[in-house]
Amino acid sequence: MSCVLFTEHATRDGQIIGEIRLNAEKSLNALTLEMIDLIQPKLDAWRDDSNVVAVLLDSAGDKAFCAGGDIVNLYKSMVANDTDFPEQFFTREYRLDYALHTYPKPIICWGSGIVMGGGMGLMNGCSHRVVTETSHLAMPEVTIGLYPDVGGSWFLNRMPGGTGLFLGLTGNPINAADALYLGLADRALKSDMREGMLRRLQSEHWGDDAGGVVSRVLRELEDESRATFDEMAAPIRAHEALIREVTDHDSVEEMVEALQAVESEDKWVKRAQKAITHGSPLSLKMIHEQLRRCRHMSLREVFQNELVLSVQCCRHRELQEGVRALLIDKDGKPQWTFPAVDEVETEFLNGLFESPWEAHPLADL
Repeated sequence: MSCVLFTEHATRDGQIIGEIRLNAEKSLNALTLEMIDLIQPKLDAWRDDSNVVAVLLDSAGDKAFCAGGDIVNLYKSMVANDTDFPEQFFTREYRLDYALHTYPKPIICWGSGIVMGGGMGLMNGCSHRVVTETSHLAMPEVTIGLYPDVGGSWFLNRMPGGTGLFLGLTGNPINAADALYLGLADRALKSDMREGMLRRLQSEHWGDDAGGVVSRVLRELEDESRATFDEMAAPIRAHEALIREVTDHDSVEEMVEALQAVESEDKWVKRAQKAITHGSPLSLKMIHEQLRRCRHMSLREVFQNELVLSVQCCRHRELQEGVRALLIDKDGKPQWTFPAVDEVETEFLNGLFESPWEAHPLADL
């Protein structure tokens, strides 16, 4: 079976809804280069096909939409000192993400289950992002020596009250209620509605306003789902004041100190404290600097900037060591390059943002 399944669903008025289904359930639909290279040409073809009115992006299984990128093969390439694979992977992944963001037809993402890392990149590029009661979103790159890429520099900077920076630094999870609050999702539907949603879309008369048709169907289904989400806790929104207080400082060192100083038995707070204590000090500085640099960049510039940083991360030991400790050897004891945030060398940090190319691979976005 292919790692991506493509289906063309006929509508009652003779149009087509194209479905892209990630089909790697055992790996929680982690995004591989093979998947990217299958999806991109199909998206291009459907963009130019006047019969295709909308696209549905979903996945096999119920556990995860997409739990991240192909970290295992990235790790193998780093161990082998192969600089070509990371460059190819990130270049084509970001090109796909950008294509989703700028697609001229509605794309519905069914973001049920785990949505992390590369999955967040796919989902946030879509025009109609659906979460369910099982959705578990996160950008936990600080735990492996990376930073929230795949457009994270774009969407984290657009969250209210410092929440984007806080979530980047801590990797704390995001449920459906908080995803709506943060602008990471557009609709919340019950997880058993996927097939019914597709049938409703197929039964529509599409006319000239495909985006309006999709919005109306999802709005109606959300109304039917409301009882499922009315009582759902929204911990990020509930901790809004704490997040503002922690991020209202001029340096990462002060933010880390402020969060560590909070005395609380709240599991959500303790999880955040553990992440900044055990995560990569270099990542903490990198995340803060990346969001600062990208604050006023265009989407195109964001992906170009992220490609530089991601490729540079693969040329240094931090990411390799983080992946080893968390996902390969699983000893949970990474030996970070810098033991503490205040020991991160400014010259080393700035070097990660320097382009290794004369001609940027994404110059044509």
